[in-house]
Amino acid sequence: MDKTSKKIIDATMELILEKGYNSATTKDIADRAQVNECTIFRKFKEKKEIVIAGLKLPQYRPDISPDTFADIKWDLQSDLKMFMRNYMEAVTPEFVRLSIGLRSPQIYQYTAPYIMDIPKTFYDALKNYLMEMKTRGEIADIDCANTAMTVLSATFGYTFLCASFGNALIESDKAKYIDTTVKSLIGGIK
Repeated sequence: MDKTSKKIIDATMELILEKGYNSATTKDIADRAQVNECTIFRKFKEKKEIVIAGLKLPQYRPDISPDTFADIKWDLQSDLKMFMRNYMEAVTPEFVRLSIGLRSPQIYQYTAPYIMDIPKTFYDALKNYLMEMKTRGEIADIDCANTAMTVLSATFGYTFLCASFGNALIESDKAKYIDTTVKSLIGGIK
């Protein structure tokens, strides 16, 4: 990718983070990137193409893959903490705010696969882990899919609230939240 395209992508993503997809005009993007508006359209056909190109770059997308959750010890408490901690470390408040800006109806059908891939990877890895733990007899006969969704919801919820409100609503730090959540869950599933 050339330097000008990268400047356009960076400007676009910054503006979306600041004010949302609809409010980030190509004129604003050109001004922020310090290029002529015509240059944007020479590099990209339309604004959504800039966004899609940006979502393919590691700086605008959390690095979450099944390997993110591969450090399994087959100990329910430490493994659930690992799942939550690794997700929270990868999914930054900036990404959460960016993903909110990319949920505009005009762009969402194009951005949804990139945004949804992140929680889906967490969910699938955790569901498979819980199914294996059940097969091994390490946990009760639970609904693994719904339990994985519960853990995802708790993990995403904390991440979303931190991104949205900082410390104004959250009373405990990440480590304490993970510890308390895991202890609560284990009491119900082990």
